[in-house]
Amino acid sequence: MLNKLLGKFSKDLGIDLGTKNTLVYTADKGIVINEPSVVAVNTRTDEILAVGDEAKKMVGKTPGHIQAIKPLVDGVISDFEVTEKMLKYFIDKVHADGFTLIPRPRVVIGIPLDITEVEKKAVEDAAKSAGARQVYLIEESMAAAIGARLPVADPTATMIVDIGGGTTEISVISLGGVVSWKSLRQAGNELDNNIIQYFREEFSMLIGEQVAENVKLQIGSAASLKEPMEMEVRGRDLTNGLPRAVTVNDSQIREAINKTINQVIDNIKITLEITPPELVSDIYEHGITLTGGGALLRGLDKEIAQATKIPVRVADDALTCVVRGAGILLEDPELLEKVLTPNSDEF
Repeated sequence: MLNKLLGKFSKDLGIDLGTKNTLVYTADKGIVINEPSVVAVNTRTDEILAVGDEAKKMVGKTPGHIQAIKPLVDGVISDFEVTEKMLKYFIDKVHADGFTLIPRPRVVIGIPLDITEVEKKAVEDAAKSAGARQVYLIEESMAAAIGARLPVADPTATMIVDIGGGTTEISVISLGGVVSWKSLRQAGNELDNNIIQYFREEFSMLIGEQVAENVKLQIGSAASLKEPMEMEVRGRDLTNGLPRAVTVNDSQIREAINKTINQVIDNIKITLEITPPELVSDIYEHGITLTGGGALLRGLDKEIAQATKIPVRVADDALTCVVRGAGILLEDPELLEKVLTPNSDEF
């Protein structure tokens, strides 16, 4: 009874609990939070020092007693306690301007396709411990398709490739369900690791995760560019341990990430091979939609289109498709009931 009463004053939330970023959506304001999934903890006192943007600034720069923890690995919870505290921080932040002292919202959360029952339960328990009244779990690729305004409930095939930080999910959706899919650990983080490895091997130089990500964003591409790009990158020389700067171009970075890009394309082809022929003909007609941060890599849509001979488009505001899809489901109980994953709370 108290839960229902507190729920009347709480804002229902759509949450994209991502490896790199956590996004939160409310019906009245849209996306209200888009912050890194990082929590800074003082290991001496077990105190949370910072969450999100503030915590990300500390990554790689902390003294021994402070840890900047990324509680999600490959889209699943690796540190339950820290994830719970991070979710509680974000839920309280959304309700900071409201009248309720103890927010008890309904929450729709996106989960990976290959998640286990134990991992699924961990997501539900973390959200409930953080204050959620009811938790509805939805496959991230389904949420991304809904957020991209694709006709997921129709008897026609929709193919979506959601490239996040920790996972790439390739799925064919029809009649409100996932017909065929592949989930792989090659995604945004892997591209960053490819770049770190390339600098180590080619230049005997060590660069950090944030530098690698910046290189990817600035000059990374999957296909040749009309105008070459280059940038200066600073790191530590592995031979003498001193600071060093080198200039790299887009062609070198393309070489660094090429293997991972090819793995994604190969898995798209495999997914097409295991899809029923009637649905494949729909995909040829309607094309493939790319969502997630990785979809914004220059020329990726062209590379996939060339390899599969199918039209490819990047969804509008690809970064936020999953959380927008979760938000749409909060306002559409009928569709939510159709696409809910098993073993979640009943609507």
